[in-house]
Amino acid sequence: MSVHRARTAAFAAVLTAAALSLTACGSAGSSAKSGDAAGGKNAKTATSVADFGGMDGLVAAAKKEGKLHVITLPRDWANYGKLMDDFKAKYGIEIEDENPDGSSQDEINAVTSRKGQDRAPDVVDLGSAFAISAAKQGLLAPYKVTDFDKIPDTMKDPAGLRYNDYGGYMSIGCDAKKVSACPKTFADLLKPDYKGMVALNGNPTKAGAAFGAVYAAALSNGGSLDNIQPGIDFFGKVKQAGNFNPVEVTPATIEKGETPISIDWSYLNAGYAEKFKDKGIDWQVAIPADGSYAQYYNQAINKDAPHPAAARLWEEYLYSAQGQNGFLGGYATPALFDAMKAAGTLDAAAAAKLPTVEKPFTTFPTQDQTDAAKKTVTENWAKAIAG
Repeated sequence: MSVHRARTAAFAAVLTAAALSLTACGSAGSSAKSGDAAGGKNAKTATSVADFGGMDGLVAAAKKEGKLHVITLPRDWANYGKLMDDFKAKYGIEIEDENPDGSSQDEINAVTSRKGQDRAPDVVDLGSAFAISAAKQGLLAPYKVTDFDKIPDTMKDPAGLRYNDYGGYMSIGCDAKKVSACPKTFADLLKPDYKGMVALNGNPTKAGAAFGAVYAAALSNGGSLDNIQPGIDFFGKVKQAGNFNPVEVTPATIEKGETPISIDWSYLNAGYAEKFKDKGIDWQVAIPADGSYAQYYNQAINKDAPHPAAARLWEEYLYSAQGQNGFLGGYATPALFDAMKAAGTLDAAAAAKLPTVEKPFTTFPTQDQTDAAKKTVTENWAKAIAG
């Protein structure tokens, strides 16, 4: 694939999957206890579909459980609404999506605080910094989906603890009917025209989207993958200029006009442009060349998933051609973009709609760089935007 949440043919046929690759809360409900996989192996310890005796065995075990608990999956994020609906229709398994507007940190908190409870999340979808953290904490179960070997090595944990699912670029979304001239670069965001308009999708200490925005801002202001501090300082300047908007972006805040400028993933901003077209909102999207940054999100299974077979079936579905093309239909570049293109299973029409990228992002943060950046943001973000 070409670049990342990504696109050589992905981002409007401008990038390749390899370029976008990154090293990379359920509510209560009664259900059948997780049974054994085929051959008497417990579903919680299954590391591949072979442990269920094949896909039919996995489907049967998942249907016996009858439920899947997911968390923080907004329906309009990377086409998750359709993905969840299609999974339910295909397998007859109910999906409970808790806290759809939550953050990656909320997901981790739910996994740790609900250990042993039926309300615990079965699966998580995490920003890379948070996926790495969850793996280090021993919260994730090793599981290799059927097409695991087709996922590039740089996009997965070798043991199958986590793997990239979809990616995109950091972008600037703008309501052209409320903003006289939409910003195209990070430097533009400091202009006096944008008083109280510049918002993020969450808090960068908790949310992967906002964390990505700070990394992108760092790259546009003399920082590097080893130094995210200039990005924090930049948003401090945006605040000092009176341009920072503390309202966290959601589709509702955009529709109400509360967040006329949003720094967010390209697939979200592109989706909003389509979503709000019929409501009279002219939502324009730009991928800033002065701060080109791409990232994948990561799929993982809770080690203590209350519905372990359903969790594994969900992963198999997301990494099937249907699931990967589902992400693509939401303007996100799927992890198997290149493999599917070679196999002729990629939705070419959906790929052609991906945003154009002027300056591809090809070198992704290492685990150590990501850990260091997250630590710096955690320590310094609040101070930078205080006052």
